[in-house]
Amino acid sequence: MFGFGAKAEAVESPSTSVDNERGFKNEGSNYPDLVSNGAGVEYDDLNVVCPPHTTEKKLMAKIDLRVIPFLCILYLLAFLDRVNIANAKAFHLVKDLDLTGVQYNTALTMLFIPYVVCEIPSNILMKRLQPRIWLSGCMFMFGVVEVCQGLVQGYGGLLATRFFLGVFEAGMFPGCFYLIGMWYKRSEAQRRYSFFFSSTTLAGAFGGLLASAIGKMDGLRGCSGWRWIFILEGVLTCVVALFFFFLIPSFPEDASWLTPEERSYVKARLQVDQGRSAAERKITLRDVGKVFKDYKVILGGLMYFGLIVPAYGFAFFAPTVLATYGYSPIETQLHSVPPWACAFGFAMMIAFASDFTRHRFAFTLIPISVAIAGFGILITVHHNRSLEYAGLFLVAMGAYSAMPVIVCWFNMNLGGHHRRAVGTAWQVGFGNIGGIIATYAFLPNDAVHFYKTGYSICLAFLCLSAASCCVYAAAVVWENRKRDRTPVDVGLTDYEKTELGDLSPDYRYLL
Repeated sequence: MFGFGAKAEAVESPSTSVDNERGFKNEGSNYPDLVSNGAGVEYDDLNVVCPPHTTEKKLMAKIDLRVIPFLCILYLLAFLDRVNIANAKAFHLVKDLDLTGVQYNTALTMLFIPYVVCEIPSNILMKRLQPRIWLSGCMFMFGVVEVCQGLVQGYGGLLATRFFLGVFEAGMFPGCFYLIGMWYKRSEAQRRYSFFFSSTTLAGAFGGLLASAIGKMDGLRGCSGWRWIFILEGVLTCVVALFFFFLIPSFPEDASWLTPEERSYVKARLQVDQGRSAAERKITLRDVGKVFKDYKVILGGLMYFGLIVPAYGFAFFAPTVLATYGYSPIETQLHSVPPWACAFGFAMMIAFASDFTRHRFAFTLIPISVAIAGFGILITVHHNRSLEYAGLFLVAMGAYSAMPVIVCWFNMNLGGHHRRAVGTAWQVGFGNIGGIIATYAFLPNDAVHFYKTGYSICLAFLCLSAASCCVYAAAVVWENRKRDRTPVDVGLTDYEKTELGDLSPDYRYLL
């Protein structure tokens, strides 16, 4: 249904692999000697031969333990360093730096200007320099900038540190998503993506707890509590980055912690699922231009763009909204934790359901609807603190559950290193323009009107995201049916199919 059925009938011989999800057909086994002797050989669900010394389950567990935890910690710290300014604001950052009008909002905006511009160059550089070098280096540098943010003495210094924080954090999110996408098949990627992405919700919860503890250091050695938040969290990031230089995984083709047989197996199963990756070829400007000729790439950016506004609106301004409920700074931080924790649980439920059904589209609309319900409560209810607080739960649960599904769905429908590297960076980079809008959605003067303007803006962008998801779903269904009606053998060589990636006539998109 909608691209999930087999493109051709699977044959009994193990030398032919057919993707159950309408992917590529791969002729020839990677281990012909094992096939010929008939010795107890295990095949995965795509009929790719597994090395005899292990099983698919054991090998995927080995990959999970090496790939996912380190990337989760990396992005947790990156997101924490990005949004902890909201926690710092509750500890009188605005007053101490004498910020007036929309200067605080402008400081938030400065992060996104380089963040948007540097996404695609960052993914290209990561492919050339290797993930462990690029990601750990960027991580160390944004930790240094975070420490400097705790030492600023005025508005100008805050703007400068937020700008350079955006420069060094730009590659974290698209780089990690790109790297994860090069390790897993489409049917098994969503729960890994969601677990990784849920490090943002853990960062929000952890940030609130950490800020409430660090805030008690207010006045220690003459420093305000908000300065200690930046300094200590920045130092933690730098220390972890030094270890991660040796721990962050590489691409499957270069993973020294896998045996040659295991590397061949991982590459073979991904090739059947997604096509050849062209990992050996450098990404050129011509490749970048070709990616943007595909209208589905534009839709992918709009899907994510619509969700960024409510997601960052919540991340940056939830403590501000909670403060209007009459809580003290410490109570505000503690009350910000439960919505993030529930968002993590709901995101994982959505991810497991999505992988189990091998479907993405419906699992974008369900959480978006939850977020819409949350903003509907916030925009209409103004004198019931418990119900308003419940609305914040729904907003966090909906926005932060839909985002990983949208990014995974789009990312895993891009075939080949060059299309995936550019496409993923484009989606995240263009989407983060929404972060600029989010920073001006909740202005200080709107507090007397219960932030109705900000809530209305977030609702509008949620509807944009939902509409874009519907159009993208229609596009992939139309493409699959078009290719089903077109002869598969159109005279293309394997090299030409590799260059086309998901535009190859053999490729079928996942709905």
